[in-house]
Amino acid sequence: MPFAADEKTSLYVALDRHRDVVVWKLDGLDDEQLRRRVTPSGMSLLGLLKHLIFVEDGWFCGTFGRPVLAAPFDPADPDADWRPGPHESPAVLLAAYAETRARADAVVDELALDDTGTAWSGETVTLRWVLVHMVEELARHAGHADVMRELIDGATGEHP
Repeated sequence: MPFAADEKTSLYVALDRHRDVVVWKLDGLDDEQLRRRVTPSGMSLLGLLKHLIFVEDGWFCGTFGRPVLAAPFDPADPDADWRPGPHESPAVLLAAYAETRARADAVVDELALDDTGTAWSGETVTLRWVLVHMVEELARHAGHADVMRELIDGATGEHP
């Protein structure tokens, strides 16, 4: 992480570092381990990855008027995006996350920090706000991934 960079670069690098940690926490685990629900709320590492696909897509692409993925959100089941289906293998979801990251990165590259978009709630937000929010979101979920990985096989560590 650069210790002296402009604001946009600093925010992006922080975001990308947390993204890398989440992906790294999945490395070396099999399908059963990745799907294993290890928290009382039913979180799994693969479910976390699926959730991040739709969160990043919505905040970066949807907020700034880009096409978005069809999210599995259901008012009757607000946690549907946390549960991968049997057809959603680790390879499929890792590829989808890589694609989502690339699409989100293109938005970050194209816009200035003060450019605005409309959040899902209808609020006007800047790219700066979205980057800060997503750094927070990814940091929180990287922590979840760290704990889940330790519960699965005892592996610990901050980053690759």
